Amino acid sequence: MGISFQEHINHLLWNALEEYKNSYHITCEEHQIANQFLDFISRYEQCFERSHAGHVTGSAWIVNHEQTHALLTHHKKYNSWFQLGGHADGDRNAQGVALKEAYEESGICNLQLITPVIFDLSIHPIPNQCEYHYDVRYLLQAPPDAVCVLSEESIDLAWISFDDLTNYTTEREVLRMNQKFLQFFKK
Repeated sequence: MGISFQEHINHLLWNALEEYKNSYHITCEEHQIANQFLDFISRYEQCFERSHAGHVTGSAWIVNHEQTHALLTHHKKYNSWFQLGGHADGDRNAQGVALKEAYEESGICNLQLITPVIFDLSIHPIPNQCEYHYDVRYLLQAPPDAVCVLSEESIDLAWISFDDLTNYTTEREVLRMNQKFLQFFKK
């Protein structure tokens, strides 16, 4: 007897999280976050549903083709600069969610994964919305001719130089992704 599609997708995320835990670009703290993720997805079948108190989300750290800038959104709801991303809404393919959200929030076609391995993870509270977002983050690169289109969720979109990022945000996790890209992935 074979496994169901749902079990297969959970298995895919489980394997992706295990691969992330064994990657060279994570800290001890991030390793612990991965363990918390594994515990969460193994205990809650509805973890991909927005209606669940804590739920899986997907987001993307997008760099331009020349790898000199990251694309951030000035989010309307939180009035802060963040990477692009959003709710899974039942979709159990976290990588697919990240790609879909990146396109929906930027309008950029043909975004490419720099690596299929999870780039970053976060478990963070969302005030007045739900308990926690379990955010799976992937590293994407825009094509050379990328043109951004502002979505209704954003006040602004901006290609921000890696060196200027602290002028836009002090969010620890955004700065961590910036540093991680520069240290381990920039060509």
